[in-house]
Amino acid sequence: MHKTAMALGCAAILSACMNSETEQGAAAVAWTTLSGEPPIIIAHRGASAYLPGHTLEAYELGIDQGADYIEPDLVLTKDDVLICRHDRYLSITTDISDHAEFADRKTEKDGRNVWWAEDFTLAEIRTLRSREDYPHRSKAHDDQYAIPTFEEVIALAKRKSAETGRVIGINPEPKQSAQLAAIGKNIGAALVDELGKAGWQGADAPVIIQSFEVAVLKMLNRQVDVPLVQLTLSKTYFDETLPHESFIEIASIPDYADAVGPSRRLIVHEDGTVTDLVERAHKLGLEVHAWTLMGDQDSPDGLSPEDETRRMHDLGVDAVFVDDPAQAVRIRADRN
Repeated sequence: MHKTAMALGCAAILSACMNSETEQGAAAVAWTTLSGEPPIIIAHRGASAYLPGHTLEAYELGIDQGADYIEPDLVLTKDDVLICRHDRYLSITTDISDHAEFADRKTEKDGRNVWWAEDFTLAEIRTLRSREDYPHRSKAHDDQYAIPTFEEVIALAKRKSAETGRVIGINPEPKQSAQLAAIGKNIGAALVDELGKAGWQGADAPVIIQSFEVAVLKMLNRQVDVPLVQLTLSKTYFDETLPHESFIEIASIPDYADAVGPSRRLIVHEDGTVTDLVERAHKLGLEVHAWTLMGDQDSPDGLSPEDETRRMHDLGVDAVFVDDPAQAVRIRADRN
């Protein structure tokens, strides 16, 4: 198991919370996380409730708002550079449709006739700008920010760690490794190489890696000594006739990973029914990293964003992916 990096992060959070309590003369709060320490706050795509996600500006804002980790989703360019995008296709989160020079570069893949990151060199990607992909969020910052490389995100985390005096971690997700392998690209190996260049492959690295894909996590388990998170969602996502339960068998995860990363709907169903997922995971020695608390939308069963976060705390979730780190940090601090 690779608990060290998560334990280091939790220890820093706990120290900050205890210092705050000492100043206020308040009693310590009993957290029901696996470690008994406050939950980790992960800035999902950066502070993506405020700025287009997966930009250096959104990551830095997330750090400034107090997030413990920033989350870059990773895809590969034609020349095998890791860049930060949620999807391999570029049509939704960039201004590529406005680039006449790329008009004839659409390709049919996975049922979409669009532009794909792996068909463009880094130099070409550098000419694009990011766009907000959620319809309910502001477009005021569209077409302003470049698409960063993973190397640049690591450099940002190191710089902000030095500036703030607190360790800023990264929580990368290599996307669609199986599809990329089918066209001769190995995103898992590229991630390992980039972490090696940063000196961040060991147990003391501020890195947690997440993936939906069991095969890539098993490969990473052999090659790096950082915590691994098996992401999962409901079987109903694939087929509405299937049970509303994890498509990955929770009991199998400890063989190769350290945490389960469920959709919040697997922890609390849409009708408000609380499941036993957190309890089962903790009994297996797994942390629970829940996704995603958006911060600007109520929960499926009608709780405010703030109350949904508080409920996750009450249920003992060990880490939360959040779009509004400022809100999440404030709620965690208030509990103390």
